[in-house]
Amino acid sequence: MLLAAALMTGATVGAETVRQEESLKAGREAYDASEYAKAAQLLQQASAQNPRSAEILLLLAKTYFESQQHDAAIATAEKAVSLEPRSSVYHEWLGKIYGEKADHAAMFSALSLAKKARREFEKAVELDPKNFSAQQALIEFDCSAPGIAGGGEDKARAEIAKLAAMDAAEGHYAAGNCRRQKKDFAAADAEFDKALENHPQSADLIFDIGDYAVKHSQPERLRAVATVGEAVAPGDLRAKYYRAVALVLKKERLNDAETLLREYVERAPVRNNYPHRSSAHEWIGRLYEEKGKPQSAIEEYQVAIQLEPKNKNAREALKRLKKSG
Repeated sequence: MLLAAALMTGATVGAETVRQEESLKAGREAYDASEYAKAAQLLQQASAQNPRSAEILLLLAKTYFESQQHDAAIATAEKAVSLEPRSSVYHEWLGKIYGEKADHAAMFSALSLAKKARREFEKAVELDPKNFSAQQALIEFDCSAPGIAGGGEDKARAEIAKLAAMDAAEGHYAAGNCRRQKKDFAAADAEFDKALENHPQSADLIFDIGDYAVKHSQPERLRAVATVGEAVAPGDLRAKYYRAVALVLKKERLNDAETLLREYVERAPVRNNYPHRSSAHEWIGRLYEEKGKPQSAIEEYQVAIQLEPKNKNAREALKRLKKSG
């Protein structure tokens, strides 16, 4: 009887473990597919089954973060950090979420959140000096935030020097990003070029330079971003987006550009660090204007605005086309 009871207990525990693993797997698949409401539901279930799993909590926090549920993201990330206080990555993500919340908060709340964000980035770097994304977050904060929030360009310069000694590409990117914050775009251009030349290994770093190049209408730098990005992350659809934008800016191979942008719209995840699908439709609208197809351009701008009502470029283009038509 004792043996039978032990076997039944073992079977129950085994079945429970399988259910937890299945819930986590399903939640991760939903997150990867940008199905955040579904991911949140599945991950909440998985966390209820295993409340001591920091891994589940971190993924749930990321899910809330991507769906702009900042308070829920903070509460969940704080729980994850309490369970894994020695994890650099967990502290980095909590810092990111604090920072995002600060961007949407009133002044006094924003100041408090900003200070918390910096503490988390600093802790992440202390725990793992080779966590380069945490290093970049700390440097960006110190370069852009005022002293009252704990920032300071002097701090950033020292941090950039330490980072550059470990990785030249990361160091040049950090220097360029700092100059971008100060609107010294000539210096930023030079540093970003050096970053791309020094074989960066971070796709997010590479494609953030792409965002900068889009804002400054730099097709040659966009081509470099796409080439380097494809080598580092062959399946990352951001390379297709930036290559397409370069073609539109150069007014070359517009059919190829449209194909690349359509693929991006259909397959790219909805993430904070990916260009918004609204922007892809905006660029399709621009290429249709180049093709002399104003009605098709209008339709694309309308889709862009529907996806992102704050898309100022699409709104201005739509207004101009309707006025001229």
